[in-house]
Amino acid sequence: MAVDLERILRPVDNPLKPFEAKYMTLASGENMVVRQIDRDDVPDVLRHIEPLLHVERDFYDVVAARVYAELLAYYRHRMQDEYVLVAQVDGELVAVVNGREVTPGLGMSLHTIALRRGLRVGAHAFAAKMEYHIDTLGHQEVLIVAESPIGFRRWMIEYQLEKRFDTPHELGGVPSWALTKELFDRARSTLVVGRRPVPPEMLAKAEAKILPPSDPPTPPADLLAATRSLYDPTATALIAQRTLLGGEADNA
Repeated sequence: MAVDLERILRPVDNPLKPFEAKYMTLASGENMVVRQIDRDDVPDVLRHIEPLLHVERDFYDVVAARVYAELLAYYRHRMQDEYVLVAQVDGELVAVVNGREVTPGLGMSLHTIALRRGLRVGAHAFAAKMEYHIDTLGHQEVLIVAESPIGFRRWMIEYQLEKRFDTPHELGGVPSWALTKELFDRARSTLVVGRRPVPPEMLAKAEAKILPPSDPPTPPADLLAATRSLYDPTATALIAQRTLLGGEADNA
């Protein structure tokens, strides 16, 4: 009976062409490898995503919770046609991106989460997964939403995405935006970087082990430092938390 139920509950994955690993040189001079991982690698990634559930800054908590659930669903065969790419520097995990194929011509971006800030690792990893959608999987467009102001600037503004407000996104919330093949081709020269193939020794180091991030996002010492302004509506939870911890201070 259990075997029969599993056949019903488990989605049937359609075979997707693999992502060809690539690498690029960051502003720090370090080389970053972007590669695809299989289900067996997911537990090694989840342990580094879990601490971000407690980082409210820039909506890391929301994104981390959803990424954790999506990767777990992929690992447990509860998400159809999903893929996961990781970005690594000397083996260290610095970004995770994932998405899925909706139809043979339509892709859906799920999440991009950076575990190292300041070097555009998230932007580079996002560009790599858009390259995967458009060039490898042959999608004519990819549906995208953003959950943070940083994401909105990186995706909607930098790529000049088209509105698809009549198309719901699986993540809910705001309506979909779309990256079309035409928009992606226009952005290649400025936003898409990297080279192939990855040198064998560099790829081997990345594949050997997913090392923990050396400087992951953490909760700020001052709870209000997570916002640019005390009056930013995204600070509501942080203000409430500060009140519980030590009483509300007068506004200066």
